Amino acid sequence: MSEEFDLLVIGAGSGGIASARRAAEYGAKVAVCEFTRLGGTCVNVGCVPKKVMWNTAALAEHIEDSKDYGFKTGDVSFDWKIIKDKRDAYVKRLNGIYGNNLEKSGITLFRGKAVFKDTNTLQVGDQTVKAKRILIATGGQPSFPDLPGIEHCISSDGFFELESLPARSVIVGAGYIAVELAGILNALGSKTSLMIRHENFLRTFDKDLQECLMVETEAAGVNVMKSRNTKEIIKKEDGTLVVNTKEGDSVEADCVLFAIGRKPNTDINLEAANVELTDRGFIKVDEYQNTSQENIYALGDVCGKALLTPVAIAAGRKLAARLFKGMKDAHLNYDLIPTVVFSHPTLGTIGLTEDEAKEKYGEQYIKTYTSKFTPMFHSITERKPKTFMKLVCLIPEDERVVGLHCMGLGCDEMVQGFGVAMKMGATKTDFDSCVAIHPTSSEEFVTMR
Repeated sequence: MSEEFDLLVIGAGSGGIASARRAAEYGAKVAVCEFTRLGGTCVNVGCVPKKVMWNTAALAEHIEDSKDYGFKTGDVSFDWKIIKDKRDAYVKRLNGIYGNNLEKSGITLFRGKAVFKDTNTLQVGDQTVKAKRILIATGGQPSFPDLPGIEHCISSDGFFELESLPARSVIVGAGYIAVELAGILNALGSKTSLMIRHENFLRTFDKDLQECLMVETEAAGVNVMKSRNTKEIIKKEDGTLVVNTKEGDSVEADCVLFAIGRKPNTDINLEAANVELTDRGFIKVDEYQNTSQENIYALGDVCGKALLTPVAIAAGRKLAARLFKGMKDAHLNYDLIPTVVFSHPTLGTIGLTEDEAKEKYGEQYIKTYTSKFTPMFHSITERKPKTFMKLVCLIPEDERVVGLHCMGLGCDEMVQGFGVAMKMGATKTDFDSCVAIHPTSSEEFVTMR
């Protein structure tokens, strides 16, 4: 006899688990289905292990800078296996913590691949599970192009399976994953090429950020191959991989990684659930995470909007409040979402780019403030990565700050607080009225003229 739940969540990633636990907190009878490791992309092959590797790369840079602070480090070596083992053990602990939290919340965990039988029923392995409401939080997976020799390449998932640091790496892609992994590999000593189809990467970010980070990436030693399209990958007898481009040049590598985008995990028999997809193959939802079927909802990467872990978590908690706490209008506002790219140096961004602001409000109504400087830490080092900061303000609304963008040491840790201010409608005058913290880079945001 099948058991019926108030809410059944497909996918135990960050968004799915956040939704499930909050619904259980509100008194709902909840179950979660998952066929792989708990925690989803973020915990296992995304944000968490990536940040560990970014920390590792940042340490390599600090070791290089330490001589300028009077330290004699001598011969320094790096053992990839040590950090890989410690990173994997940390991820495994997190998997266990997620499992314990589900148990503490009284949530039933079904192990297996879930597929729809009808709008209220899922088949999970050999079990049939029924629910009044079903939430799809299945996430996504890396995309691969259809190219000769693609079987010799890895994705961002495969990066975390590498047993050693490749001597030579080629990263294909221009999004934040490609930029981050190229920066990590380069800083740790791999001879790194980043192959992009246009003249700039991170093309959805503010143009000033694109250009500033390009300068720093190339100065750090990454070979950015611009306006290049991959034609094929050839594996030589000695194991060397050769990436040939349609433009006629080639580059050799020991590791070729494609980070060209992600596709949604929608192979769960959505036809049986009457759930519609967008033209791009993502699940179609409204601002309340409703799908085309009234009792079925979706959030996170499978919906194709703002593919960020905290976004999925926030949307899931809002949905749980709406369904089980009586907060009928609860939904996530997707405006002014702070975002960080763990590049070298890091980027932070909130709100509209300058071009987006001009398109939305009119060029005559937008005023920008910018500043570019060498941060104090690097004032005495041979390396001189710059810091760049920018405010995009709406003149008719007392110069309300509608866009904030920065690149540089510490930007990843400073934008969260400014995000709160912008959600509250902060203006340039509000920024100026805040006394600066000196000496810091962040003080530049409240002293720009």
